[in-house]
Amino acid sequence: MAEAATGNSRRGAEPSLKDKGNEFFKAGNYLKAAALYTQAIKLDPSNHALYSNRAAAFLHLVKLNKALADAEMTITLSPQWEKGYFRKGCVLEAMEKYDDALSAFQVALQYNPQSAEVSRKIKRISQLVKDKKRSQEVEKKRSNIDMTKHLDKLKSELSEKYGSEECWKDIFSFLVETMEAAVRSWHETSNVDAKVFYLLDKEKTDTEKYAPIVNIDKAFESPHMHSNCFQFLRKYAEDSVSRAACLVTPKSLISYPQVWKGQGSRKWKHGQHDGFFVQLETPSLRKLWDPEVLDIGAHELLPRIFIEKLPST
Repeated sequence: MAEAATGNSRRGAEPSLKDKGNEFFKAGNYLKAAALYTQAIKLDPSNHALYSNRAAAFLHLVKLNKALADAEMTITLSPQWEKGYFRKGCVLEAMEKYDDALSAFQVALQYNPQSAEVSRKIKRISQLVKDKKRSQEVEKKRSNIDMTKHLDKLKSELSEKYGSEECWKDIFSFLVETMEAAVRSWHETSNVDAKVFYLLDKEKTDTEKYAPIVNIDKAFESPHMHSNCFQFLRKYAEDSVSRAACLVTPKSLISYPQVWKGQGSRKWKHGQHDGFFVQLETPSLRKLWDPEVLDIGAHELLPRIFIEKLPST
């Protein structure tokens, strides 16, 4: 709120421009308040409180550059008055310049350590700074996702299994797109949905009947549910004439089979942190990641979906 008048009017005397501005400010007429503060500044250009009041009015009018200029002038005229730094912090907060806003509020607190208002602002802006940094980190991770490079070794393996370059490149692109979407979701929300993605045959699949994605959020609740789901997925792969399938599921969703609890040759060596799995299935190739490559023979999430066969060249 704008500062109250201090010695500018006597009881019974005509209200000053500042007093009138304060009344309009309190009534929510910030445009009129700013105009009156401007008139007052012309008469008394060294009055720091007038610039502070007008900064508050400009802030409500979302004239942020003007508000910031008035806050800076307030500080210049009265460098030890905490309100100038508070005004500056509020404007910078509105500009979403949270680091600079936090610095301004911290200076305000130095000049008025008892201010609960400033302390609340510091707490709020500190959280906003953390949230912004996390958002930037997530965006950086999201924009830097490049599973093509991560899966580069798989190219030669696919090339050996499939004579047709067009065929193996389709499978590789399908896997890259699926994994990148999963990694992006994990970075942004710390979660992925349990689904099986199918690479349908463009010429043979009845797309009116078969969708490229099947939800399997209940598949890992029990051995019974797991078996039923597997049988369904295998039949779906055959009936839809799919060329490949890619399972994506969060580790936290799995009650069975908990592939990280094996012993002996199946002993888990990859840490117990939450994450997600990706299992690729084709008629001639099976792979498992978390997203580091795992031994699918020891830790498969689902048995073979496709009947094993070597593709024709």
